[in-house]
Amino acid sequence: MDRLSLYLDPQIRDWVLFPITLVMILVGILRHYVVILLQSPPKKLSRAATREQRALTRSQILRATSSNSPIPPSFYKAISQHLSEAYKAGTYLKDGPPKADAPSSAPNPLSDPAAMDGMMAGMKTQMVMMVPQMVIMGWINFFFQGFVLIKLPFPLTLGFKSMLQRGIDTPDMDVRWVSSLSWYFLNFFGLNGLYRLILGGDNAADSSRDMTTSPFAAMGNAQPGQPQDFNKLFKAERDNLEFAEGLHSWVGENMDTKILRKYGKLAAL
Repeated sequence: MDRLSLYLDPQIRDWVLFPITLVMILVGILRHYVVILLQSPPKKLSRAATREQRALTRSQILRATSSNSPIPPSFYKAISQHLSEAYKAGTYLKDGPPKADAPSSAPNPLSDPAAMDGMMAGMKTQMVMMVPQMVIMGWINFFFQGFVLIKLPFPLTLGFKSMLQRGIDTPDMDVRWVSSLSWYFLNFFGLNGLYRLILGGDNAADSSRDMTTSPFAAMGNAQPGQPQDFNKLFKAERDNLEFAEGLHSWVGENMDTKILRKYGKLAAL
């Protein structure tokens, strides 16, 4: 059966197709800058929390250089034992040494202010994405429902009919015609390349990317605010320090002999 030919009024192009595309582009750019304004700077860690993290880092650096250490054996052993005793006593814990009768439990992520800030930032980003898209979809459904906007210049199979002609129940229409609601979804998922060109690769204008993310995922991604049980980490680090003492090798051992042999003052082995 021959398909019917449609002739669109040029005013549909000027007053429906272009406005929908332009509004979605401008809303995406506006959303990018709103998200930037809503982002709060990361909170600084307290002095006790910084000391707690630096104490663990100090031990890790000491162990990493144990096989080729610039520290003499006596000093290395003194530093290692000092850290081990401090870890055992809980000296570097930001909340102080643990009480003997206190039950050991995993830290609650909801009790950490940094994790809560990350969760709230994710929820605000989700709201900035959802509200404009709901308004645009309602605007298109109210004013332009049932409009046919554009005909694609390449052939398509019937499987694309439900995707390209939403809101229009006409079985005889060519698959290449696109309705107003389908044009909205094509722009929704297809404008990311334009946003990257205008705003750069790391932009917040791509709404389709945020549809697959959860606002609670920011809690797991916020590394500075992720709760860690430093008491258990310090206990494990004590064993690592004890193991690293057996691997210690001072880089300055027999240095005078090595220098004399290098410049030919001693016979080579």
